[in-house]
Amino acid sequence: MNLSKYSDLAIMYAGEYSLKIVAALAIFFIGKWVVRKITALIKKLMLKAQVDLTLIKFLEKVLYFSLLVVITLASLNALDINTTSFIALFGAASLAVGLALKDSLSNIGAAILIIIFRPFKVGDLIDAAGASGTVEEINLFSSIMLTPDNKSIIIPNSSIINSNITNYSSKPIRRINLVFGIDYTDDLKLAKETLMQIIKEDERVLLDPAPLVAVGELAENSVNFVFRVWVKTEQYWNVHFDMLEKVKLAFDEKGISIPFPQINVHLQGQKSE
Repeated sequence: MNLSKYSDLAIMYAGEYSLKIVAALAIFFIGKWVVRKITALIKKLMLKAQVDLTLIKFLEKVLYFSLLVVITLASLNALDINTTSFIALFGAASLAVGLALKDSLSNIGAAILIIIFRPFKVGDLIDAAGASGTVEEINLFSSIMLTPDNKSIIIPNSSIINSNITNYSSKPIRRINLVFGIDYTDDLKLAKETLMQIIKEDERVLLDPAPLVAVGELAENSVNFVFRVWVKTEQYWNVHFDMLEKVKLAFDEKGISIPFPQINVHLQGQKSE
């Protein structure tokens, strides 16, 4: 009787534990399959968003490992194994690593924020952290910018994310703002017509938004015209420099002067005895 009773209990416990093992294995393998699908989807989205490949690989591994830890703990819970000690150990190890790599992790965190909010991308012309240039690379720890005179500037991502960022390439069009001064004795209407004619003859200037030429200031030594035109972003500097040259040549041709600082020196001779 006793042997039969113990045998029945053993079979019952074995059957119950077998079900837990099957459930744990199912959670682990199905969860691992789901984790792979999730990481593959996120990787695809990051590739579509043209995120730096180095950063994609890093985030893919971090995400996969983190989700795999969750799946493993869930499998152990299905076996009625107390995972509190594992979680505490894992938390302590993470804290120690985090403190040791605080600065590096802040740069990685900043890189993630750059990916999420996309204040700029590779190829954009930006001002950030006191530097100006075209973004060449965004990696885990820093962003590399190329200055107009072909110098590379390496800036920690945390410095960029904590500073003001001006992105000159984010919009398809930009406005050129110039100021041209003429002498008070010059023909104001002729000067305005000349500026408008220069705008009309340049096909790169957009008509919408409309260009503007107006008297902006009656300054101490000149009448200053506000000169504003909209162009495609990639043509900004070419049009900017061309407009300066065209206005100077046109003003010279029509006898319109551009005032410049002058000093008049009056010499008073002594009377001879």
